[in-house]
Amino acid sequence: MKKRLLSVILATALTGVMLAGCGSSSTTETTSSTQTETTTQDTATDTKDTTDAATDTAAAGGLVGVAMPTKDLQRWNQDGENMKAQLEAAGYEVDLQYASNDVATQVSQIENMISNGCKLLVVASIDGNSLGTPLQAAKDANIPVIAYDRLIMNSDAVSYYATFDNYMVGTKQGEYIVDALDLDNAAGPFNMEIFTGDPGDNNANYFYGGAMDVLNPYIEAGKLVVKSGSKDFADVATANWSTETAQSRMEAILSSYYADGTKLDVVLCSNDSTALGVENALDANYTGEWPVITGQDCDMANVKNMIAGKQSMSIFKDTRDLATQVVKMVDAVMTGSTAPVNDTESYDNGTGIIPSYLCEPVFADKDNYKELLIDSGYYTEADLQ
Repeated sequence: MKKRLLSVILATALTGVMLAGCGSSSTTETTSSTQTETTTQDTATDTKDTTDAATDTAAAGGLVGVAMPTKDLQRWNQDGENMKAQLEAAGYEVDLQYASNDVATQVSQIENMISNGCKLLVVASIDGNSLGTPLQAAKDANIPVIAYDRLIMNSDAVSYYATFDNYMVGTKQGEYIVDALDLDNAAGPFNMEIFTGDPGDNNANYFYGGAMDVLNPYIEAGKLVVKSGSKDFADVATANWSTETAQSRMEAILSSYYADGTKLDVVLCSNDSTALGVENALDANYTGEWPVITGQDCDMANVKNMIAGKQSMSIFKDTRDLATQVVKMVDAVMTGSTAPVNDTESYDNGTGIIPSYLCEPVFADKDNYKELLIDSGYYTEADLQ
């Protein structure tokens, strides 16, 4: 009975999910109400027929495998659960797996999804270059693959890519720094350090590239000075986007270049986990005026730091919107149609351009976080206490 009632709820939610747009900040909510008991046999029969039909619809949707990289970062938990909820609401069965940031585990999970009969795979890769073998098996079995948020490289098994505009993420971070330091008018120089993400994550190159395209003219003019000298991607990358690794590197930078009282004005961090490491290091080792710090993902701990004045901004990527778009893409592919995309030029994975849908990110700071995060239902006030 519970299964049939759940099927009714999910079938009802389908219409709302499919009408939601990627650029919308609204969410699709599924609610249930207590049914008043009836005494008529006709009503009971109608209810049975409805639940049976909904069950048949869900079963017809097929099994979708969703491979996420890790549960260690808050954002991937939210991505996975949003994806699962919306796909189930659209009538699909979902096999959701997290790989603990271990490539071999993710390879095994994808292989199992294929052998267990998944009709389509949605994959957020740990290392975009390490999935060639299982994805070739998917291609051989005519199983479409949608790369989720991280582009899968060097595989012609990838049908589509769904993500946020990752270059824009970086440009927004760079532009925020320009405005926060008033670089076009202030004399400077200002001291800056740089932290980006995992070198195996293709997105890290886009985040870094977007930000540095904005900031490099100021570095070349001497208005921004990287005291540690670490500016190249290879030197500022952070394996696994690790908070601990970022913290350790920031501690070393502080002891080597800022222990004499030199002011640190800004830290470009590509995401919130690296920003949190930087903030932990500053808390323990820096007594000067707090620098401008960027981030991405609006993780709870970082939003709390933003409220406390320890982090200046974070790029907000509403994963509910991305999940909605992926459901549209899944539906199109599963029914033999062409998935909706809005970019057919930017993302070449080494085998050719991958048709992509890019959602637009926005930035949150202490002035607008309530509107973006609380009023939209992404967090509650209690979450950020």
